[in-house]
Amino acid sequence: MSQNNPHPIIKNARILTAALVGTSVEFYDFYIFATATALVFGPMFFPEAAPGRQLLLAFMSLGIAFVARPVGAIAFGHFGDKIGRKSTLVASLILMGGSTLAVGFLPSYAQAGVLAPILLCVCRFGQGFGLGGEWGGAALLAVENAPRGWEARFGCAPQLGAPVGFLAANGLFLVLGLVMPEADFKAWGWRIPFLLSVVLVGVGLWVRLKITETAAFAEARAHEKPPEVPLGLLLSQHWKPLIAGSAGVVSCFSLFYLCTAFALAQGTGPLHYPRTGFMVAQLAANLMLAAGIGFAAVWSDRFGSGRILAWGASLGAVIGAVYWAGLSSGSLVIVFITLSAALFAMGMAYGPLSGWLSGLFPVEVRYSGISMAFNAGGIIGGALTPVLAQGLIEKGHGNWIGIIPAVAGVVTLIGIGWTRRLKVK
Repeated sequence: MSQNNPHPIIKNARILTAALVGTSVEFYDFYIFATATALVFGPMFFPEAAPGRQLLLAFMSLGIAFVARPVGAIAFGHFGDKIGRKSTLVASLILMGGSTLAVGFLPSYAQAGVLAPILLCVCRFGQGFGLGGEWGGAALLAVENAPRGWEARFGCAPQLGAPVGFLAANGLFLVLGLVMPEADFKAWGWRIPFLLSVVLVGVGLWVRLKITETAAFAEARAHEKPPEVPLGLLLSQHWKPLIAGSAGVVSCFSLFYLCTAFALAQGTGPLHYPRTGFMVAQLAANLMLAAGIGFAAVWSDRFGSGRILAWGASLGAVIGAVYWAGLSSGSLVIVFITLSAALFAMGMAYGPLSGWLSGLFPVEVRYSGISMAFNAGGIIGGALTPVLAQGLIEKGHGNWIGIIPAVAGVVTLIGIGWTRRLKVK
């Protein structure tokens, strides 16, 4: 590319960086909660339950965010479609960061009794509420500024925030586990990642305050007023792609939470892998998530986002059949291979979502539409998966865990098929 005609990525570097950095911060906040859930929150906030029950209750607190996310999607989607993407993204980041910081100051059950888990759930709701508005805005920030034919590749910028945030979150927990005695880590060391989130949120705000409104939104507002109630227009005229889009998201969430919070809890708990070794394997496998996202983005612009999404969901369903056997093999090498394969499939199902979901809705309801679809699908795939999987473990049916990503894959394929019947891209 000549200097007068720079490469599209170079030309839009600030926009893509804002999408990536913001979602990296958001997902860092989200994942440190998931990691602490697997390692600490059971005995810290639910000590009166049996060990297995503690973990189940902790996972239920993790799932609260998935109930909050659609609520946040409605609220932030309304303002994102009425006043713009930029200011809405700033507000979502502040709410998410404040809720995360508050977790670092929470009292334990021993200090505050039943108030402690209640406050934990309130903070988790705040995290989910903020993230409900975050992802949709970041996706539109990238996709609505993309040149024609580059939608999926631009759309992978916020998607890459997931592996980046996960690497930062679990990497920090790994370092703390290496340098701190176990007793100190469980007593107070786990709070450090939550307190450090304030620095990352500051960086995210600094980047986002320097960007302008998306080209597509600015053009739409120049020609017509925004709808008075975007949600009403969405539900009355675009409910079919909303349901189909929600179904299309299920597979990636199911795969991800099987490979992160659930895998970490089982690997460092009942399966008795050394915590450091397991977290290293998990962090290394996370690189395959980034690889899957990049692979999907490139091929989605060539063959269509829906087709690549279908490939990822199908591959995830197949890998799910051997997931528990690999995780419980007793070999960290096999664990790494299993997690790598599952996370690559998840990347293929996650990478196309920004471009695919954006194509389902017109500009005037797009923020609301993709945010609600993404987060409604997250309730099914993300909130239910670790709880169902833990329930199967409690009943001694670990080998049946593969049914979860298989069913999730089928749901996603049904959603993709429906959008094709609706003649949506």
